[in-house]
Amino acid sequence: MDASGGAGSRGAGSQGAPVDDVDHTDGVGGAESTDGREWRVAELAELSGTSVRNIRVYQDRGLLPPPRRQGRIGLYGRHHLDRLQLITRLLERGYTFATIRELLTAAASGHDLDEVLGLEGTIAAPFTQERPERVTLAELRERIGTEVEPALVARSVALGLLEPEEGGRFTVPSPRLLAAGIDLVRAGIPLSFVLDLAELLREDMTRVAQQVMGGVGAMLLAEVDLDDSPQARERLADTLARLRPHAQRTVDAMLTMAMDRESRRLLDQLAGRIPPVPDRSPH
Repeated sequence: MDASGGAGSRGAGSQGAPVDDVDHTDGVGGAESTDGREWRVAELAELSGTSVRNIRVYQDRGLLPPPRRQGRIGLYGRHHLDRLQLITRLLERGYTFATIRELLTAAASGHDLDEVLGLEGTIAAPFTQERPERVTLAELRERIGTEVEPALVARSVALGLLEPEEGGRFTVPSPRLLAAGIDLVRAGIPLSFVLDLAELLREDMTRVAQQVMGGVGAMLLAEVDLDDSPQARERLADTLARLRPHAQRTVDAMLTMAMDRESRRLLDQLAGRIPPVPDRSPH
C-alpha cells in the first residue's frame, strides 16, 4: 500500500539512477550510520521493501532524516534502512504518521521506545487477526459475478473497503467483509444498496467504538496522570488487552439480539400481506 494510505509497498525504481529530491526536513532522531555502506534511494527502497515515493513521503512528514548529499546524489546509510524498517512495522500496527513522529521524538529525547510502544502498541493493535488480501479489478468482477461501475469502485475506496495500490491492484483490509458483500450481491441485492448498508454500519459502529474507547481512554488518561512509570504502563496495557475482546463480544451479542427482533418484526409484516396457504389435506 502506498505511504499516503498506510504501510509501504515494494516500489519500482531504477537502481543507481540520479536522485534529485531536495531535503524537505531534518527528520527525527537521525543518528549517523555505524558502517560505511551507503545506497541511492532506489537501492534503499529495494532493500527496505518499500517504494521511492514512500521514502520521499516519509521525509516530507519528518519521519526519515535526509540523505548525505554528494553533488545532486542523495546517499542513505544503515540508520536510514533501520528507520524505514521501524516505520513500516509501526504503520503495519496501525500507527498514523503523526503518532509515529511523536514516538520517534520521544525516543530521540531519551525515552525507551519499547516502553512507549508497550501501551500504545496495545491501543493500536487490531481487534482482528484477519489478514488483508490483494485483488485486481478483474478478479473482483469475477467474484461478484457482474460488472462493477467505476463510481462504485470509487465509493468502495472512500468507505475503506478497498485500498488502491500501484499497478491497478487493490488491498482488501477485511476479506470477510468483502465476502459478506459479495454474498449479498449474489443473492440479488444491488451493489449500490450493499454499499449504502456498509456506510450506515460504519457510521453506527464508529459511534459505538467512540463511546467504548472514549470511556476506556478517560480511564487510561486518569491512570497515566497519576502514575506514568513503566510498571503502570504495563498494567494499563494488560487491562486494555483484557477489555478489547469483551467489548467485541458485547457488540456481537447485542447486534445478534437486535437482528432477531427486527427479523421477527419483518416476519410479522410479511404474515399480514401473504395470503394463507390453502389447506390441501384430504377431508
